[in-house]
Amino acid sequence: MPERKLIVTHHAPDLDAITAVWLFKRFDAQDYASAQVAFVDPGDNISETNRLHLGFDASQVVHVDTGLGEFDHHQPDRGLQHISASSLVFDHLAKLHPELVTDLALQALVQHVTDVDHFGEIAWPEANHIRYTFMLHELIHGMEYLDPHNDDSQLNFGFECLDSVYAVLTQQIKAEEIIKEKGQPFNLGSIKCLALDTRNDETLKLAQKMGYDLVIRKDTEQGHVRIKVRPDQALSLESLYTKILEIDSEGTWYYHPSGKMLLNGSRKHRSQKATPLGLNKIIDLIKKIYA
Repeated sequence: MPERKLIVTHHAPDLDAITAVWLFKRFDAQDYASAQVAFVDPGDNISETNRLHLGFDASQVVHVDTGLGEFDHHQPDRGLQHISASSLVFDHLAKLHPELVTDLALQALVQHVTDVDHFGEIAWPEANHIRYTFMLHELIHGMEYLDPHNDDSQLNFGFECLDSVYAVLTQQIKAEEIIKEKGQPFNLGSIKCLALDTRNDETLKLAQKMGYDLVIRKDTEQGHVRIKVRPDQALSLESLYTKILEIDSEGTWYYHPSGKMLLNGSRKHRSQKATPLGLNKIIDLIKKIYA
């Protein structure tokens, strides 16, 4: 049985504090997965009275983003360094678990948290735009208005969001590799297109962000096909939809009224049947209809 651990952070935990705790719990699970979390005023250490009341020895306690210890960055000599509680915890864990050094998704997550903790968003394009209100650090801050004294609720909300962010980042990094190694680019005049055989659905969005006007993805396991056109591209998929209905009597297709999406299967529509049409057949259809 691993020794019981107590992680201490500050009340109303912000993104950095939550991420530092999350890193311990998720990436040093052998020691910290079941660790208890306690909260103190910012800058403080947990008092001996409270520590003993919770049943922990001093050796079982780790402070993050408070207490001016190993995993705090508010000391005078650290004030101007671009570090955070999260980056300090990550560096520590990377020494214990060297495989984390190659985890690009986790590194990107920690770097973003560190930037936000240093108010890096002040330099973002249109820094005062409402879009940034929907970002994770702002949502966590919003919890303080909704339930200002529920530290555990705020922490757990952050955990769920970080789990989701990490999952998406992992898929996005894989998507970039898949596009580079397996993507089949082709052109329809000035229209840049990309076809992919992959389960990774993040490739659709990422390819469009990379400048492809039309992207086709066929799921290598389920057989479903998703075709999307950038919303700023004049091309409509209606003609392709009409032709596919003529030759495919098995697959279930949904044509979005915007003309920019033609979908054969999604997590939102679970009763759709996969098309028997192969990726090359769909590419040929597109070239004949739009070339």
